Amino acid sequence: MSSSGQNPPSDPSKPSQPLLLPSSPAEPDPSTATSSVLSKDIPLNPTNQTFVRLFLPRKTLEGYSSSTTNQKLPLIFYYHGGGFVRLSATSTPFHVFCSNMALHLQAIIVSVEYRLAPQHRLPAAYDDAVEALHWIKTTHEDWIAKFADLSSCFLMGTSAGGNIAYHAAIRAFEEDLGPLIIRGLLLHHPFFGGAERTGSELRMENDQFLPLHASDQAWKLSLPVGANRDHEYCCAVAGAGSDRCDRILKMGWRVFVAGCYGDPLIDRQMELVKMFEGKGVETVTYYSEGNHGLEITEPSKAHYLFLALKCFISG
Repeated sequence: MSSSGQNPPSDPSKPSQPLLLPSSPAEPDPSTATSSVLSKDIPLNPTNQTFVRLFLPRKTLEGYSSSTTNQKLPLIFYYHGGGFVRLSATSTPFHVFCSNMALHLQAIIVSVEYRLAPQHRLPAAYDDAVEALHWIKTTHEDWIAKFADLSSCFLMGTSAGGNIAYHAAIRAFEEDLGPLIIRGLLLHHPFFGGAERTGSELRMENDQFLPLHASDQAWKLSLPVGANRDHEYCCAVAGAGSDRCDRILKMGWRVFVAGCYGDPLIDRQMELVKMFEGKGVETVTYYSEGNHGLEITEPSKAHYLFLALKCFISG
C-alpha cells in the first residue's frame, strides 16, 4: 500500500507507532447496522492477537430460512496491505473495500488480522494466513456454517496482502484444509520486489503512493534478518519460483492479477504473470490506469474491478 498511514519505525526493535488511518468497527447486529453488509470479528489466535473480520451481505441473512434450500456464497480470504509493517483489517479503507466486495460479488469475505513486522518478521504473516484457513475446520460460526460454500474458496490480498495470499497458497499445497477447497488466487496489486530495479521502479522512483525508498524500507523491516530483496519472500520469480508455479498448476488453481500502469510495481506484476503463463497456469489479468492500491484509495474506482472478479469467480 501507499507510504501514507503509519510510518515505519526508525528502530526495528521498537514497536510500530500508532496507526494514522482511521479504523471502522464491525457491525454484526442487523437491527442496528447501517450498512447493506454486516460484519463481525472472530478471534483466531488469542496468543498472537490475531482475528478474522467476516463480511456478509445483509440480504443473505435476512433471506435465510432453515426450512428451505439456501444458496451458498463463495468464500474469499482477504489479506490487507500495508507493506507488512502497518495497517489492519479494521483500517477503514480495507473495511470499506471488503464490505463493497461482499456486496458486489455476493460473497463472504474473511479479512485476516495478521501479525506485523518488524516485531514479527516474515514468515509470521504467512503462518497467520494459513492458520486462518485451518480455522474453517473447527469454527462453529453461523455465517460460515449457513452461508459459505467451502468448495468455492479464493485467496485474495492487496499489495503486501497479495504477496501473503500467494505464499499462503504455496503453503496450502501441503496442508490438510478439511472441507475447504481453494479454487484460485486473486492478487490485487501484489507487492513483490528484487535486488535489481525494474524499468517501472526507476521511472517512478519518487511516486507519491509508493516511492522506491518506502518499498525498500518495508522489505528491510519485514524480511528475515540478513535476507536481501532476492529472497523468495520478496522476489517471486527468483530461485524456486518455477517450482511454486508447478504447485499451483498441479492443484488446478486459476490466478487473477490486477495492476495499474501508474504503479512502480507494474513490471514486477507482469513478470509474475509471465511466469504463471509460461507454466501453463490459467491466468487472467486486469490492468488499468492509476496508482498502486487504486481501488483502496479511491473506492469509486472499484466497480469494474468487482465486475472482473465476479466473472472470474463464477468462471
